[in-house]
Amino acid sequence: MQKKQFILLVAFCLGFVTISLAQHNRYAIKNGIGLIGGLTQYDIKTDNFTTKSGDGFIGGMIATVELPHKWYTVSYGFQYAQNSLEITGRPSLTTITQEPIEYEIKTVQVAFLLHAKVLSDNLTIDFGPQLQYNTSLELKDDSQENFVIDGYDALLAKDITDISQFNVNGVIGASAGIANFRLRASYSYGFTNILGKLNDKSLTTTPSSEKFKGNQSMLSFALMITL
Repeated sequence: MQKKQFILLVAFCLGFVTISLAQHNRYAIKNGIGLIGGLTQYDIKTDNFTTKSGDGFIGGMIATVELPHKWYTVSYGFQYAQNSLEITGRPSLTTITQEPIEYEIKTVQVAFLLHAKVLSDNLTIDFGPQLQYNTSLELKDDSQENFVIDGYDALLAKDITDISQFNVNGVIGASAGIANFRLRASYSYGFTNILGKLNDKSLTTTPSSEKFKGNQSMLSFALMITL
C-alpha cells in the first residue's frame, strides 16, 4: 500500500508541473520546464537521538514562469530525493560500545517558490513552502535492527522506523546562472514533527520520559537545465 501511494504521488506531481500558466494580455510572460539534479545532505534535528547527517541525491522537474515586469519570478514543481542519516546506538543491551546505525529515507517534495531578482535573472534569492511525502526510515543493514538506541534502555533501531510520512517544509536558497544553466543551493526545514507518529506507539523509552520530536533538514546543491 505504501508503495502504491508513493507511485500515485509521483504521477500526480508529474502531471502538476506540466500545466502552463495562462499568458497575461499585456506582458510577455515566458513559461519553461527545467530538469534538476544534484546532491543532498540530510538530517533530523532532535533531542531524542544523536544523529549525523548523511549524503544523498536529488532529481526532479520544475516549471518556471518569467515575469519581466516584476521584482520576482516564480516556479513550481516536484523533486525526488534519496537520503541517508546515522543514529547512534549500541549492538546489545549489555554492550557500551557505540556504533552508527545507518538509515535511508526517500522523499517526494512539491514546492512553490518565489525568486527575488538580485542581478536580474542571473542571481535570485529563492523561498517558499514545500509539501512532502516520505517513506519510513529504512535500515541499510537489517543486522542492525536489534541495536539499542543511544540514551535508552530497550528502544531498538527497528522501533523508530515508522515516522510521520506527510510533512510541511519551508525552503530558502539561491540560484545563479546564465542562459539555460543555473546552479541552485537550497535549504529545507521541516515545520512539522517528523517523529510525531512514534508518540502513538507503545514504545519503551526508559529512562527518558520526553515525547519524540524532530524536524528534518535537507541541504541540496543542484544543477538546473531549462528546456
